[in-house]
Amino acid sequence: MNTQQSQILTPENQGYCPTKEDFKLVGTTYQEQAKAQQQAPAKRKFRNFPFFSAAVLSILVFACFFSSAFVNHDPTQFYLSNLNTAPNKEFWFGTDSLGRDIFSVLWNGGRASIFIGITSTIIAASIGVLYGCISGCASTFIDTVMMRIAELFQSIPIILALLLLLSLQEKQTPLSISIIIGITSWFALARIVRAEVRQIRNSEYILLSRHMGASFFWIMRRHLIPNIISAIMFIVISSISTNMAMEATLSFLGLGLPPEELSLGSMLALSNRALLLNTWWVIIFPGLFLVILLFSITQIGHIFRQENCKGFSNL
Repeated sequence: MNTQQSQILTPENQGYCPTKEDFKLVGTTYQEQAKAQQQAPAKRKFRNFPFFSAAVLSILVFACFFSSAFVNHDPTQFYLSNLNTAPNKEFWFGTDSLGRDIFSVLWNGGRASIFIGITSTIIAASIGVLYGCISGCASTFIDTVMMRIAELFQSIPIILALLLLLSLQEKQTPLSISIIIGITSWFALARIVRAEVRQIRNSEYILLSRHMGASFFWIMRRHLIPNIISAIMFIVISSISTNMAMEATLSFLGLGLPPEELSLGSMLALSNRALLLNTWWVIIFPGLFLVILLFSITQIGHIFRQENCKGFSNL
């Protein structure tokens, strides 16, 4: 080898300096080790997954929607001869001030509360994502105006907004409660979506889609939502429990569903005099059921909170 070739092939002359990492000894099982290292992140994804909360939530939801298979009384029946009866062999959880069997009403009421929580969350998420995507992709002036409008409505106490909207209706139904809660709880989600969209709106693939004539809704469906879904999943899932608690609060204050409508909130609405009458079971069983249900949903939502809600990578 001549001098010119040695200068060309010398690592130092090429700007490269070998390190210890370049001389790593491997054994006969190096392929299995590499495969195990690739599978390790997948195992860490579900290391902290709340399997117990997910199992409890699945059991409660399944029982609520198939309660007719195991309830021992008609949930819509008023047993007037057994008002405020303590738990016994006939009425396992006792009866309320209307004579309804709490055990039977509990599962049917949970069905309505879950419906309200999910439906109102879908409404709020749809409005918030659409509003946030429009604001994030708009010009600076339009974006500023839209965000000031969202901040203005968000500054209004949600109870006052709900009172105003509820006063416009004569009778409340689960669907009407879901719509009212949904249209008053999307502001925070819209601001988060707007911030995420502002970070990716100038990406090459989005600019290319615009130059190729793609519509805004096509870009939102194919590019924006897939990139922000992990950042908003915690907010969306947590909103289910928040909206269920809001329905219970409204019913407890006498602003939500009427007592004849089966829901956890309407059951708790009858507990305002339970302490005075010493009918503890009217509060304990519906309240405990609601707390367990909300806690399970919240624990599942927390798995999306790692690294600013960017996914499962560090779980």
